[in-house]
Amino acid sequence: MTNTYSAKSWDEQIVSGAQEGPRIAHAHVTFEYRGLLDGTSTCEMLLYYAGAGYDNSGLTSPGYERFEGAVDGRTGSFIARHEVSYDARGIHDSWTVVPGSATGELTGLTGTGSASAAMGQDTISYTFECTR
Repeated sequence: MTNTYSAKSWDEQIVSGAQEGPRIAHAHVTFEYRGLLDGTSTCEMLLYYAGAGYDNSGLTSPGYERFEGAVDGRTGSFIARHEVSYDARGIHDSWTVVPGSATGELTGLTGTGSASAAMGQDTISYTFECTR
């Protein structure tokens, strides 16, 4: 089974700083997942940029995502906590299911996931290890 996701929308606004200098931005993102995770999500990211472009100097940026759909055929929702690093070459993301956040047939779900992709890649492969 191939596990992939893609951004369906990305709305990013600078919160503080200038486009060409160190800055903080907020991104509101919607994703569509296929594979072990089958559904959609809404993610709120707080992004740090060291200067012009996409460099965050090796630091991670936090985010929270609410997934709604199915995990291995069981329906419900859960919240994931993300740590994302990125540079001009690409992104690296790791996430953990927030304890107690799963609903429906996913109640009790725990798990971790990761993804890496080249910058600008439309479809991203992910891993997700979970127990219920």
